[in-house]
Amino acid sequence: MKIRLGAALSPVLLALSIASACSGNSSVSPSPNPTPGPGPIVPAPTPSPPVTLAGAGDIGDCTAPDHGANAEATARLIDRMPEAVVFTAGDNAYFDGTAAEYANCYAPRWGRFRNRTRPSPGNHEYNPPSFGFPYFDYFADRAGDRGAGFYSYTLGGWHVVSLNSNTPVGPGSEQLTWLRQDLEMNKLSPTSRCTLAYWHHPLFTSGPSAGSNALMRPVWQVLYEYGVDVVVNGHDHLYERFDWMDPTGRRDSPNAGIRQYTVGTGGAPLYDFGPRLPTSLFGLKTFGVLKLTLRDTGWDSVFVQAGSELLVDISMENLCH
Repeated sequence: MKIRLGAALSPVLLALSIASACSGNSSVSPSPNPTPGPGPIVPAPTPSPPVTLAGAGDIGDCTAPDHGANAEATARLIDRMPEAVVFTAGDNAYFDGTAAEYANCYAPRWGRFRNRTRPSPGNHEYNPPSFGFPYFDYFADRAGDRGAGFYSYTLGGWHVVSLNSNTPVGPGSEQLTWLRQDLEMNKLSPTSRCTLAYWHHPLFTSGPSAGSNALMRPVWQVLYEYGVDVVVNGHDHLYERFDWMDPTGRRDSPNAGIRQYTVGTGGAPLYDFGPRLPTSLFGLKTFGVLKLTLRDTGWDSVFVQAGSELLVDISMENLCH
């Protein structure tokens, strides 16, 4: 800034003029709409390491001719998977799910994994005189709220839901309302892209239960709506893997359908197959466990046969909804 010699400036004005000149301020007004700078960098979620979920349904049957030997054979398979979280697909202790049957039929075999088991109940747990209560006594807080028996948990990058097909699941039921709320909340998770649900009664089967009269169709409708990837069931004492399906049982695309496994092969006497459903991809009548390796963007499945330890029906899925 130039100052004319001889001009009369007050001391205050002179000081302000000198300060302005030294600071380099210009008379150009700032832009009313400045260009924003780059926003904060949000780091990508850290990939979760693969995790193992393994199990079966229809397990401890002391009334069978083998006196529990086949349940012991499947338990030995899980002995070789010390890293696995263990699921049960119901009918854990025969014949009525009593406290004595849990102590004598289930505990000596699969009971050694109780601290890493996430169970679900079957219809035999709800036979008189049990009505589910020894089941809740045995598994305690791992079985969900007492009397309800449905809950969810996080496993690696997966959201996992355990349901109770022995209590109401129709529209307006407590369980179906909870399921919808649970899946809605999971949509907000930054890490759980893949979802799996398991329970006892299958909606689709080539076995003798004929889908249990569509008991779980309302559940399938909700699971399908929320893009759930995998369903695992027991009840029919056989192993079966299905193609991608919608809630009516029609073949669907991998981008929308659900893959169902039936694995009622934990130790109770096996069933024969009936007519195979068109969407049935693989079926086997033998004892064993389903081993699922859960990755952030997909999963690997294999059925491990008891006794021989043969790996059969190996499948890799690289897509979660």
